[in-house]
Amino acid sequence: MKLKSILPLVLGLVCAPALAQDVDYPDEFDEPMGLHPESMGDFHYPISSDSELAQEYFDQGFQLMYAFAKTDAARSFYAAHQADPDCAICYWGEAWAWGSYLNGAMTTAEAPRAWHALQQALAHIDSASAKEADMIRALESRYVEDFDPAERRQQDEAYAEAMADLAAEYPEDLDIQTLYADALFLLEERRGYRSLEDPNVIRLHGVLLGVLEKDIRHPGACHLLIHATESTPTPELAAPCARFLGYSIPGASHINHMPSHTWNEMGLWHDAVRSNTIAWHSDQKAAFGQGFAIYPTHNLTMLYYAAAMGGESASSIQAAKDLAKLNGNTAMWAMSLVRFGRFDEVMELDQAPNGEVNRAMYDFSKAYAALKEGDVDQARAAQAELAELTETTTSRFRFHDGADIIGTLAHILAGEILWSEGNIEGAAAEFRTATDYYDSLNYDEPEPLPFSPRHWLGAAYIELGAYDRAVQEYRIDLQDHPHNIWALFGIQQALKATGDSDPVVDKDLFEAFSYADIWLPSTKF
Repeated sequence: MKLKSILPLVLGLVCAPALAQDVDYPDEFDEPMGLHPESMGDFHYPISSDSELAQEYFDQGFQLMYAFAKTDAARSFYAAHQADPDCAICYWGEAWAWGSYLNGAMTTAEAPRAWHALQQALAHIDSASAKEADMIRALESRYVEDFDPAERRQQDEAYAEAMADLAAEYPEDLDIQTLYADALFLLEERRGYRSLEDPNVIRLHGVLLGVLEKDIRHPGACHLLIHATESTPTPELAAPCARFLGYSIPGASHINHMPSHTWNEMGLWHDAVRSNTIAWHSDQKAAFGQGFAIYPTHNLTMLYYAAAMGGESASSIQAAKDLAKLNGNTAMWAMSLVRFGRFDEVMELDQAPNGEVNRAMYDFSKAYAALKEGDVDQARAAQAELAELTETTTSRFRFHDGADIIGTLAHILAGEILWSEGNIEGAAAEFRTATDYYDSLNYDEPEPLPFSPRHWLGAAYIELGAYDRAVQEYRIDLQDHPHNIWALFGIQQALKATGDSDPVVDKDLFEAFSYADIWLPSTKF
């Protein structure tokens, strides 16, 4: 009898034993965990079990952890040790899955699950291979019975030391090396810019690049390297492996999406659009049991942002529209329409989002569109409210001070109002202030706005005939957002006005327009 034909029966048996009575599991554990070979890649980590089913679930769990699908990974590892109750490394897998990962620290709800699974791994350690036993013992340093989040750093440091020893013992095991890198990464600040001269960064990069030198397609190492390089001056270090990563676990949307972190930093906007489009496909497939939806709102936000920078209006607007359907937040939808000059469609929006910064983005968009439709009074009233909010807000938006985002928008709008009155000098001054706020934003992926105020400032300088200053602003923007169509077009127009040209810019813009679906009269609408 073929495996697929007996799988429903086996799944029922796998989940028949009661969950540990003293451990609370998520509701998802009430349902059988299936195998999803069409969503998985060719990853394989041989374990000391005679159960083919346990091996398949273990491989699936490992891949899902590399894709940051924690709960589904834990369910897969749980199914593995249910298929083979003596499989010590299967319990290790579940324990690993409940621990901290790059996007989130272990919670008080997860800690007892991790501890219980580890105890089961230790109880069955005699059935493990020597390497599996070493992996289990390394994990011992990570968990304590009475978990205190305030002391988690101590366990993380002990775990990193244990993994350093394990990595030294098994230098050819690329997954152990990757787990060591993961342990090192957990000791670093997750957000912000990274210095290439930092010894910790050098060590982290060294471990990951060492794995990828041996296997450029390793999904776990490439995933971590992208995160470890995206906020450095050399995001391109991850480009060689990023070319393969998106397809390495084909049904895991976060893996599909991850290359876009590198492509955004390198200004490969269309590549980023494709990565996130494929990720969104996997998110949708999940409803049919053919994929794993992992951070779908993030995938859509990255899609909307990359497409905006690349001039792909249809993709940007549709992504923002789908995002609004998914989470009720219409702010990005409104801003994407402003970015591409679809002001009549902005005016049709009638559902304001929640949250002070989201509402400010929405109000800015409505006021900007109203101004373009001839309602100066609405624009002035909204600008006054945004200006006041800039001074009084204590809100945060992801990793940013809300005032920096709101201030950027308030002064773009103020500049547009002055421009509509013929005061271009005043408009330029407002746009300069907008860039001051904008430059105070922290590193983020994606950035909170789908445009740069320099696209407005450069346009004002062109209008004033200050072509050199326009080129300067656009080139600064290209440093932050390489190859973006708006800055390239601005440079070309400013140089053209002086009878000059830049062949590099012309070639770059020609290539950018091969993906864009818009015609540009200016770098702003």
